[in-house]
Amino acid sequence: MADQTFQNVVNGELVDSASGETYEVIDPTTGEVYAHAPLSGDEDVDRAYAAADAAFDGWAYATPQDRSNALLKIAGAIEERIDEINAVECRDTGKPIQITLDEEMGYASDHFKFFAGAARLLEGKSAGEYMTDHTSWVRREPVGVVGQVTPWNYPLLMMIWKIAPALAAGNTIVLKPSDTTPASSTLLAELCQEFLPPGVLNVVCGDRGTGRALVAHKTPQMVAITGSVRAGMQVAEAASHDLKKVHLELGGKAPVVVFDDADIASAAEGIAGAGLFNAGQDCTAATRVLVQAGIHDEFVAALAEAAKGMPTGLPDDESTYFGPLNNANQLAHVTGMVDRLPDHATIQTGGARKFDRGYFYEPTVLSGLRQDDEQVQTEIFGPVMTVQSFTDEAQALTWANGVDYGLSSSVWTKDHARALRMSRKLDFGAVWINTHIPFVSEMPHGGFKHSGYGKDLSMYGMEDYTRIKHVMSYIGE
Repeated sequence: MADQTFQNVVNGELVDSASGETYEVIDPTTGEVYAHAPLSGDEDVDRAYAAADAAFDGWAYATPQDRSNALLKIAGAIEERIDEINAVECRDTGKPIQITLDEEMGYASDHFKFFAGAARLLEGKSAGEYMTDHTSWVRREPVGVVGQVTPWNYPLLMMIWKIAPALAAGNTIVLKPSDTTPASSTLLAELCQEFLPPGVLNVVCGDRGTGRALVAHKTPQMVAITGSVRAGMQVAEAASHDLKKVHLELGGKAPVVVFDDADIASAAEGIAGAGLFNAGQDCTAATRVLVQAGIHDEFVAALAEAAKGMPTGLPDDESTYFGPLNNANQLAHVTGMVDRLPDHATIQTGGARKFDRGYFYEPTVLSGLRQDDEQVQTEIFGPVMTVQSFTDEAQALTWANGVDYGLSSSVWTKDHARALRMSRKLDFGAVWINTHIPFVSEMPHGGFKHSGYGKDLSMYGMEDYTRIKHVMSYIGE
């Protein structure tokens, strides 16, 4: 079977890179090349931004109804082609076919539907006479041309999280997908061209050099990235030279605090599912578990047993809960984190690569970790859950907040007052109570500290892609 070849989408057309250069795309289930994508350079980024800039006025001044209708049509087209899109996503990432269809694809169209409605409901302060003989009002306007960079863990959904609110607000876009997962991004961009004016949405594939060119370019007024903390810091630094607006959704190290009154069986099952979903390659994954001492041993045993029942495997295997890690570098990172486990820690289950090809890693539970251990402080981003034992609520809170990240967290308890106290004091952008990882279009997602700033999803996410203008008119005689 011949390799596939992806193309950029610029000014409404499918195009190769200006140089004709491509790079290899690796199948994570085999470690072998399965496709090629354009290796875009400065000229390609220039062309994409020129198209977005030329399209901006027309899209920005389109009525909210027109933009809303376009997004609704995109949502409908996604639903019509959902099996095809899912197959492309799973081929590119190694995700399990049925689980991805059930757990991810429904959100793909729903996010567009939500922001289609949001496009018609932007709000501001009411007009009024705040100064004698003068009327003031507020305009909420699109920021302008936006550069966006998306990650490899959820290529399709993270692209939608970026483009749907930006488009709804009236911005035009140049987006670069991860070099390891360009397939669904180019497919979605191609699908969108039927419903958007040329140049409104452009996608350029490439490597880190392409990403640097996209961020440093003079044209965009805003850059947005979902990625690692290091990548976010580099983007913020590069954007600072032009004082571009920056939106960063970065890493996480979610604390999962289990008190001794929690239902052990259901908590273990829920936490294992939220820690291993997508091979733990999720910045909100439930991978840092803190358990009260009284139930520690029983809970660790239950968690290890639950993890064993959520195996890794091939995309078309119905028993597969999660697929491979995305790439060889990520496999090496996860392997290294487990191999460097301190002597006081114990591998309860897993702890090794699975299969002799591809980037699969066993579901893994590590116990006996201490607060200053590397495995507790550093994002593993793999199917590895660490467990610590705490004595009381104060210690749990100190350890939960005692990392550089601030994206998400959860509390497992039957004590309503305790849950509310913890939700107030946990220094994370999301707090789940007796659950972990669900998202809805209507609620914001975004973190604090090294997890970045800005919100995805919800009206807050859309507002991030707008700017505020005060208009005052003299009305005296």
